[in-house]
This record gives sequence, C-alpha cells and structure tokens, in this order.
Amino acid sequence: MPHADADGVKLYYEECGDGPPVIFVHEFAGDHRSWEPQMRAFSRRYRCIAYNARGYPPSDVPDDLGAYSQEVVADDIGHVLSHLGIERAHVVGLSMGGFATLHFGLRHPDRARSLVVAGCGYGAEKGGRAQFIADAETVATIYDRQGSGAAAENYAVAAARVQFQNKNRRGWAEFKQNLAAHSAAGAAATLRGYQKTRPSLYDLEDRLRGLHVPTLIAAGDEDEPCLEPGLFLKRSIPSAGLSVLPQCGHTINLEEPDVFNRLVLDFLATVDAGRWGERDPRSLGSTMLGATKT
Repeated sequence: MPHADADGVKLYYEECGDGPPVIFVHEFAGDHRSWEPQMRAFSRRYRCIAYNARGYPPSDVPDDLGAYSQEVVADDIGHVLSHLGIERAHVVGLSMGGFATLHFGLRHPDRARSLVVAGCGYGAEKGGRAQFIADAETVATIYDRQGSGAAAENYAVAAARVQFQNKNRRGWAEFKQNLAAHSAAGAAATLRGYQKTRPSLYDLEDRLRGLHVPTLIAAGDEDEPCLEPGLFLKRSIPSAGLSVLPQCGHTINLEEPDVFNRLVLDFLATVDAGRWGERDPRSLGSTMLGATKT
C-alpha cells in the first residue's frame, strides 16, 4: 500500500490520471473513498490524489491528541504532495477537509493553485460554539463506549445527511457502511484533537483578507451551519466565489456529484486559464450609482 510520511505518521493515498495535480481532502465521516465520483471524472484531465487523514486506517492512528491539531492536519496536505514530488496543486476539501484546505491556503499559499472549500463552517459561529464542542465530545464518547457502528447509526441521519438519504438510498447506505467501519479510536481522537480545538473562522478574518489564492466556497442550502460562514468567507477572501447548491445537505460531492463536478471543473479550468480574478471593489459600492469622479 502506498503511504506518504508526515513527520513520522504514515498517510495512505491513491492516485490516478495525468495533468495538473488535484488533491482531495475528505470530511470527518468520509475517507479517500468519499471522492470516488470525483476521482473518476477529474482523472480524465487531471492527476488526482485522494488520501486518508491521520486517524483513518490504513493511515496511522496516533495516540497523542496533539497529533491531530488544525495546523498538523493542514500541513499533511503538503506532506502528501511533497512525497509525490508535487510543488503546487489544486486543493479540494469538504467539511473537515474544507477547514484543512482553507488553512493549507493560509499557511502555504505558494503551494496552492486554487482552493475549493466546501461544507465549511461547523462550529465556526460564536453563538453555537459551546454546543458544537459539547456535541463533538458526545459523539467521541459514543465511539469510545459503543464503537463506530453505533456512532454511524446516529451520524448518518443527522440534519444535513438526510438529504443524501432521501435522494440516493443506495449511495447513502454505502456511505453509512463505510462510516461504520472507521477506527473508533481514530474518530474519537479526531473529534477531540482536531474538531474541538480548531479556531473559529471568524477569528481568522485578518488572515483571510490577505488570502489571494483563487478560492471557491460551496455549500448546500440546507446545510445550515455552513451558510452564514460561507457568506463570511466570501466577503473576507478577496479571491473567493460562492456557490450554494439548492435543496442539498452537507455531503454535496456525493449527494449531487454531477452538479458538484461541473461546478469545480469549471472553476479549475478558469483558474488554469488565468481568468479567475479578485472582486472588483466597485461591487461593494452603491447598487444604483456608479463610482463618482472627483
């Protein structure tokens, strides 16, 4: 099995296709298999890489919670790229992977051709942060005491997952089956070491305003915890565009793969053509009067 070394932690990865590199970064409830619809479609014109985060076998499962911090997880993207001899890549992340993608862009902007930050926002809003932390600990305790199968029974029918279940029972059942097979120790460590400790997006505003990597923000319109943070990211990052998929929940790349693929492929093509610009400051002025000359 191919593994990349991330400062002593082995990360499993798969790759296919030729062309400009694209690396996919999965969500908490997924793994490299979550990106199969994208690996198949994108590999027609891109070199595609999907990997398992630390805590997700066959990647290593470190015991130390400090090995799961936001900075460490973001830097893992770079470790996989370096192992493959790739200097710069398009980075596509969902949820937990969206946070890692965003932080990779902030920490290593010279290594990112572009950023796709999808389903990013859980735990970001200050008013709901305490509840998010409490919920993360509750789920971690279920993993500790009852295992991954029991955790999957609840997690797979959460508020932003039922959309996938209603649209595609077969795809959702596969997602749930894969989730139930995750390492309980790895999932609990990820929740406690990463999810509970990552900073709020709103605390990053100054850094986000200095981010000039082409960025696409995407969310489902029924993924409530990601809507306001998505608008915040759009308004903060000069190079950001925002797309909201109608009647969609959290796992938009699996729930609506054709729509997601068209959206992201068009974004990547625009970036590669040098046509993805930053927001025209005039768009922040009056909606009825153009800029006045003095």
